[in-house]
Amino acid sequence: MEKSFARMEQNPEQIIRTYSDMVYRLAFARTRSKEDADEVYQEVFLRLLKKNPVFESPEHCKAWLLRVTVNCSNTLLGASWRKRTVVLQESMEDMVCQDEESKDLYREISRLPQKYRDVIHLFYYEELSIAEISKILRRKESAVRTQLTRARKLLEKMLKEDGYGF
Repeated sequence: MEKSFARMEQNPEQIIRTYSDMVYRLAFARTRSKEDADEVYQEVFLRLLKKNPVFESPEHCKAWLLRVTVNCSNTLLGASWRKRTVVLQESMEDMVCQDEESKDLYREISRLPQKYRDVIHLFYYEELSIAEISKILRRKESAVRTQLTRARKLLEKMLKEDGYGF
């Protein structure tokens, strides 16, 4: 595995092919806009090409890309010009969901506060551990666990209120 990864780390095109969907999904989940997600996506891979980091493993590469995606999203979301714009809702659920039930669930998740959306997305859609999420979001593991628990409870409450049986 190390040999194949050593070859991949020298090839940014392979890294982009391997992780592009993951980066775009997270960028879209955080920004809720196709145009903003496109901008974040481009910035993440531009940074990869400029910095040309050496990764120890595929997990290190994945974590680096997720952290840079979060950072770029935060920069974009915090921009002063963004506060004066109106975001048109896009359909992320079409990109990540196969059936109507999954789309309904994703719509409910998108209504959660940002800090809860982040942990839910990274845990369930990107299948990261609490420790990995903690590093990427730069939060304590205990905070991530608490946010994940609260997000689940809030999501359950929202689903019950909207008439989805439990």
